[in-house]
Amino acid sequence: MTNEMKTRVETALKNLRRNRMQAYYVDTKEEACALVRTLVPKGATVSCGGSVTLRQTGVYDIISSGDYNFLDRSAAETPEQIKEIYRKTFCADAFFTSANAVTENGELYNVDGNSNRVAAIVFGPDSVICVCGVNKLVKNIDEAIRRVKTKAAPPNTVRLGIETPCAKTGECISLQKEDADMCAGCHGDGRICCNYVVSAQQRHVDRIKVILIGEEYGY
Repeated sequence: MTNEMKTRVETALKNLRRNRMQAYYVDTKEEACALVRTLVPKGATVSCGGSVTLRQTGVYDIISSGDYNFLDRSAAETPEQIKEIYRKTFCADAFFTSANAVTENGELYNVDGNSNRVAAIVFGPDSVICVCGVNKLVKNIDEAIRRVKTKAAPPNTVRLGIETPCAKTGECISLQKEDADMCAGCHGDGRICCNYVVSAQQRHVDRIKVILIGEEYGY
């Protein structure tokens, strides 16, 4: 890691803590997994949002290993069962996710389509554990917005097999306009950018825990 990146990480960690979130830095995914095991006791009820990062780092393997009461939406067979799991997630001991961006100002920026993920980040589970590679680190919310429109949403639509303009062009259609705002975008049925959440200073101290890894993961 360059000295510049180290400084950016240190700034983000300091400001996340100032915003009443627990903030950790580890060099590798293996260290991240070891840390996760200390944050959630075996037998706890846990759930997660859809996340490439959780799978790439091995965190998903931990929470689905059988050591925890895992609320697994992928095991649901009907839309009603999925909805039930989403609702039970609000009573979970811990919710695992990544973020679309982490700002150096100590904020988390997340954009969601179905929005069960951002809902659980905002309210419900006793603990939210957010695992992010340093590729998610941005200077401020403006950079976070652009990151989603160019680096997060387009590859996710491809991964999910959703036919949106960004899946074809690699960036949000709104970037073709100079005055496009955060919420501007396509109007297709498959749009995945529906709700926009900034987590800044928290009322519930240390409920949100952010693990920054000195490697690149996810979109």
